[in-house]
Amino acid sequence: MEQPINSLGFAKSPADTRVVVAMSGGVDSSVVAAKLHEEGYDVVGVTLQLYDHGAALAKKGACCAGRDIHDARRVAEEMGFPHYVLDYENKFQEAVIDEFADSYLAGATPVPCIRCNERVKFKDLLETARDLDADCMATGHYIQRMVGDSGPELHSAGDPTKDQSYFLFSTTKEQLDYLRFPLGHHTSKEQTRALAAKYGLSVADKPDSQDICFVPNGNYAAVIEKLRPGAAEPGDIVDVDGNVLGQHRGVIHYTIGQRRGLGIGGLADPLYVVRLDVDKKHVIVGSKDLLATRKVPLREINWLGDDGLLAGGERTIAVKVRSTKPPIDAILRPISDTEAEVELLVAEEGVSPGQACVFYDPDGTRVLGGGWIWRGY
Repeated sequence: MEQPINSLGFAKSPADTRVVVAMSGGVDSSVVAAKLHEEGYDVVGVTLQLYDHGAALAKKGACCAGRDIHDARRVAEEMGFPHYVLDYENKFQEAVIDEFADSYLAGATPVPCIRCNERVKFKDLLETARDLDADCMATGHYIQRMVGDSGPELHSAGDPTKDQSYFLFSTTKEQLDYLRFPLGHHTSKEQTRALAAKYGLSVADKPDSQDICFVPNGNYAAVIEKLRPGAAEPGDIVDVDGNVLGQHRGVIHYTIGQRRGLGIGGLADPLYVVRLDVDKKHVIVGSKDLLATRKVPLREINWLGDDGLLAGGERTIAVKVRSTKPPIDAILRPISDTEAEVELLVAEEGVSPGQACVFYDPDGTRVLGGGWIWRGY
């Protein structure tokens, strides 16, 4: 008699299915581990130490800081499954933090959480899960994995307010075959917290982390100055015609679209940061309409569609150019297997190099991939 498919998609009993759960110490991944353990799976919890959580860069309550490692270990003890802490500090420094600092110094606005998923969690940690003879790796991300006619597909979460697809666009088809996201179908975070309470988890009421794990209180400039001493060189604030309007204390203190804190008051109309010129040490400001962008050049594209990126040619899709806004209509024009231009049907303000542009099926929830915005027109 053929063994029925279990909830993780394997034709064997949960007890014979080993799953490594990436545990950050927060409520989401803790619930995933507890839920799978209760269902009878052979659960192994793994938490990454990504940096020295006693150092000045760390922040109490941030992802993977010392408190979170303690919380993840405590959940594993409460539920009765093994838990390991892996020192990925050097990998994280090389693959995420160094690029974050260099990107900021180059005038970009990087998204280190995507690089962490791409280069550490879904690469090195995933390989560790395979070394542990796990059948799959599960995380607490709010995104859905569905099996279509051509294999596993990535879809946005059931709860649009918690959807994390923007941060997972670079997940490859091979990785997606191995990954599981048990919370992706949940329609609210309250459902997750209710499960945490049901399982009696000590983290049931733990607040969500809002900041990048190694950036205390969202102060990017302070982190860059610590990582790259002397990087914040002063320069001129200029208008689009090159007229000097004031001085700044370092390009790293500014981002595209910024209005407040420019220190050039007394002007008739409000001005926004429209461009950063690192070579000249210029912060270029202008009127709000100059922030509007329709053409977005991309590179390092990860394509998750059924046919190849080039094979499909020009096509209509929906895109996110920032994580906090819903997808908008656009036209995708491939240039190579990893490069393309996206034309937004309605101009978007504040599109910045270093950010991601994520592709969606315009008629559904499927994530078709995405790429990195690399320069402005």
